[in-house]
Amino acid sequence: MATTYRIAVIGDWESVMGFRALGLDTYPVTTAEQAGEKIRELAKTDCAVIYLTEQLAKDMEDVITRYKDEPQPAIILIPGREGSLGIGKANIQRAIERAVGADIL
Repeated sequence: MATTYRIAVIGDWESVMGFRALGLDTYPVTTAEQAGEKIRELAKTDCAVIYLTEQLAKDMEDVITRYKDEPQPAIILIPGREGSLGIGKANIQRAIERAVGADIL
């Protein structure tokens, strides 16, 4: 029997509610501390992917780093309603450089 994993979205209310229509679990929060608590809570469950807004992630480097090399949950940074801060792209670029050994972007 295959295991079913969940996908969660954490961010401000306006940024996450659209994902609810797609069937994702949404967790509106207002502070980085609340987001960190929710990530730690979700990491103990069957949640495989957590989408987190960049606006919250910029103040949560310790939490992001804690789960960076864990198989799950994968924490993927997304732009919030304010737009992109470039953090998500920079993280992807660093991961590619680590895997390939060069900046190919």
